[in-house]
Amino acid sequence: MLPALTAQASETDNLARFPDTAVQLLRDNGLMGLLVPEEYGGLGGDLGDLIAVAGMLASGCASTAMVWAMHCQQVDCIVRFGSQQLRDRLLPRIASGEIYLASVTSEPGKGGHLLSGRAALEENVDHQLRFERETPIVTGGSQAEGFLITMRESPDAAGHRVTLLYADREQLSLESIGSWDTLGMRGTESRGLRLAGSVPAHQVIGDPGDFKTVAVESMIPAGHLAWSGVWLGAARSALSGVLAMVRSGGGGRTTELSAERIARARIDIELVAAYLGVVRDEVLGHRREKSPLSSTATQIHLNNLKVIASELTFRSVDQLLQVAGLFSGYKRDSPLPLERTFRDLRSASLNYSNDRLLTMNGALTLLDRNVTLLPKDVVPSSASAGEEGSIFS
Repeated sequence: MLPALTAQASETDNLARFPDTAVQLLRDNGLMGLLVPEEYGGLGGDLGDLIAVAGMLASGCASTAMVWAMHCQQVDCIVRFGSQQLRDRLLPRIASGEIYLASVTSEPGKGGHLLSGRAALEENVDHQLRFERETPIVTGGSQAEGFLITMRESPDAAGHRVTLLYADREQLSLESIGSWDTLGMRGTESRGLRLAGSVPAHQVIGDPGDFKTVAVESMIPAGHLAWSGVWLGAARSALSGVLAMVRSGGGGRTTELSAERIARARIDIELVAAYLGVVRDEVLGHRREKSPLSSTATQIHLNNLKVIASELTFRSVDQLLQVAGLFSGYKRDSPLPLERTFRDLRSASLNYSNDRLLTMNGALTLLDRNVTLLPKDVVPSSASAGEEGSIFS
């Protein structure tokens, strides 16, 4: 499967086209249902498996990997917070590859701010939840068979009372808006949409007005872990390609400066892999123990992960581009796809902006008086957990 993903990556990028062929391979191989429990026909994987597969896919095509990772992020929300009726109806279809899920969380006037909403749900005479919604960016929205959509709970609700709901494509009227002609991640085809429709109440995911819990316990951790896996996989593949080129003599004479750049790229990639591993273990540990992820320290770690992974993977590929040089690295038709990887990873810090996360982490750090580091066992046992607060409270 990986050679097929690699073969279509250049054309997908050149045409800024959704990777239909690659996604069909994922459907056919059951990977759309990686996180679907086995009882529903899925593979029964966890977030560790999600990271591993995301990295593997990204070594062939980062756009395909990101499309799939964001689909799995939505699946995790349904598995953990969907009603029994919704899970029974939807999860077997996801496991069979019938449904690709897109996420509708951004909104004009608020951008990507996740925990607020403007457009409001209304209940019609048939007790259906009716909505009209515009979003400036939806990854693969024109191709999706299902959508997870955030809405303000009601016309009278406060902006932070946000409800997450699921809608089948057949339950919606859809209109594509805008274009997707970007520097990198061109194959995600993340154009805007106008949506309108109505759904029954059992298609609400989590409690009405309490999307915050779904976000903190599922959407955010699954997203930050999966995205980091994608970026790490792309950077690791770039390092592997440059090393093969240097060993073969294709990059010219190895100098002390190029050796230093290779070493620094390796350090950055190792740091991302290490931090991703410990945050993964922290999240999986909480899930095994059925304890919440809402603690201040865990929120900081998840936000740190996204910032660290997005910045260091891009920096590593920048170093590698210097090693490969103008003809072997910077040219678009180079045998090494470093130029495409460089452009793809430049988007990483913008995908849910690092500026927003750093501002949040500054406030969170003031609440974490014990400076709870990872791994947790480096914190003195005398530290008092009772001093901890939460920015979400």
